[in-house]
Amino acid sequence: MENQAYMRIKEKVKSLPLKPGVYIMLDKSGKVIYVGKAKQLKNRVSQYFQDSQGHSQKTRNMVSRIHDFDYIIAESEFEALVLECSLIKRHMPKYNILLKDGKGYPFIRINLKEQYPRFTMDPKLKNDGAKYFGPYGGRYTTARIIEALQDAFLLPDCERRFPRDIGKERPCLRYHMKKCIAPCKETTSQEDYRQLVSQAVLLLEGKYESVLKEIRSEMEKAADELLFEKAAALRDRYNAISRLGQRQNVVSSFRADTDVVGYYDGPRKAIAILHYIDGMLLEKDVALVDNYVEESASDIIDAYITQYYSGRSALPRFILLPTDIENRESLEKMLSDAAGRKVEIAVPQRGKKLDMVRLAEKNAQEEAERIATRKDRSESSLKALQKALGLDEMPRRIEAYDISNLAGTDIVASMTVFEGGSPLKKGYRRFRIKAVEGQDDYASVREVLTRRFRRLLDGDEKFGEKPDLLFVDGGVQHARIAAEVISGAGLTVPVYGMVKDGRHRTRALVAPDGREVGISEVPQLFSMIGKIQEETHRFAIEYNRSMRKKRLSGSELDKIEGVGPARRKALLKKFRSIKAIKSATLEELTEVVPKNIAESIRKYFDSGQGSPAGTDKT
Repeated sequence: MENQAYMRIKEKVKSLPLKPGVYIMLDKSGKVIYVGKAKQLKNRVSQYFQDSQGHSQKTRNMVSRIHDFDYIIAESEFEALVLECSLIKRHMPKYNILLKDGKGYPFIRINLKEQYPRFTMDPKLKNDGAKYFGPYGGRYTTARIIEALQDAFLLPDCERRFPRDIGKERPCLRYHMKKCIAPCKETTSQEDYRQLVSQAVLLLEGKYESVLKEIRSEMEKAADELLFEKAAALRDRYNAISRLGQRQNVVSSFRADTDVVGYYDGPRKAIAILHYIDGMLLEKDVALVDNYVEESASDIIDAYITQYYSGRSALPRFILLPTDIENRESLEKMLSDAAGRKVEIAVPQRGKKLDMVRLAEKNAQEEAERIATRKDRSESSLKALQKALGLDEMPRRIEAYDISNLAGTDIVASMTVFEGGSPLKKGYRRFRIKAVEGQDDYASVREVLTRRFRRLLDGDEKFGEKPDLLFVDGGVQHARIAAEVISGAGLTVPVYGMVKDGRHRTRALVAPDGREVGISEVPQLFSMIGKIQEETHRFAIEYNRSMRKKRLSGSELDKIEGVGPARRKALLKKFRSIKAIKSATLEELTEVVPKNIAESIRKYFDSGQGSPAGTDKT
């Protein structure tokens, strides 16, 4: 942090009130980098700008990036907690603990506005007019709920869509096994189908006895009317739903009675949450805690579980923690309000509940050590790479590039990113070569890297981080061109070409000066560089194929009468591009298509209906 900004912020802190609220840390660009809550704003925020010796390295890093801060006063600690949760979800600040893995409880969704509604699984609530139930204990559990509903209420589980597919095919085996009402049959009414769906919805709403009462009434009426086959079917449905309740597969039973939180405070910090139903351990969620500026285990657990449980409607009755948290009473109130009943948070001191916490801690430790072992292997490989290439520092961020084309058409390039030895897929980028005519790998490399580093210098966030090491798929000339582009941009980045052997595997790295670094004799290097080369090549090939498919599936040739998919494909196979077809003579075209079609093609382009010569819109 600049000294001037630091002094300005310290003065601003002095004017903060001794009231509860939320503080919002901003970097030089005005981006939110951290959100926190406080009982007394002035006391809490001032701690960041006092002696930094007691702060963790992550806290010091965060403070060094603060350019300004904002704050919002709340009426109470509880309101501050709710506001903090909302702001973290909105801004996803870099230094807050974030649930990035997308795990959690999914929902069951059904849109009753559709003619034939279907139950599906959805990872989150949407404002789309549909009804959502849950969230539940995980994808496996949610899928079992949907299957149980389909079996009990004779609902389809196939891919057919109604009313579109009614009468198109014979009913499947489930119908003959009396497990589906078969809406695909023209004799099955929409009214009957929707009645079953309505009963299933009632069950999801917890109205178990109401559903059984309704079916029992239908069954008795059918028996009185001597409709014995219908009465038997209703009896089977009644029994199926009864068994569903007896096995405690009703929705309320899928919700965790008790969640147990475990925390491992090692070199890699992790949190495990075990979900118990009726004393049985059914599921777990485990996550590494990577982004945090909290100073203690209590603060980290507090921040994590607050975000983990906020926004959920299906909540456990009890949450057991390994240590107490400052936020406990406010969090209990927030979760109780969301659940519509009491949610109790406790820290067990002895007995079975303490054993459950210890088990959760073991799960957290196992996950942390598993990841740490993988991280150690990656760091070992990166250190070996640093030593082999004579780099001053271990390369944290590696970028790799590959050019892909098919006979000079659809030329594209891939950029892959590896951080800590692992793929960083959100950093991957794709390029379509714009300025190069025909197949010219060297010119393509120059164009791609020029565009990439120009965008870095222009401050483009998508290309905002400079690599510590750069690989290009190719030999010494590829490496030289890459080095020239980087030097021309006023930057310094080590560059190496990835040289392949006869089996298309990277056998060596080559520097711009022609110096080769063999890797085949170092297994960990050979494996790591091979994976980088394969991933970069895969990403480029996929883009090339998608571009080619797009070109072949949607072409200017489609506008010409008599040119269908087969002829279009034959023309492009022969001439490779629309531009070449436009320039072809009538005689050349008749080598591929009948003369009358060739004349139509020439007439189309000669009349000026097509795009101007020299352009290719496909």
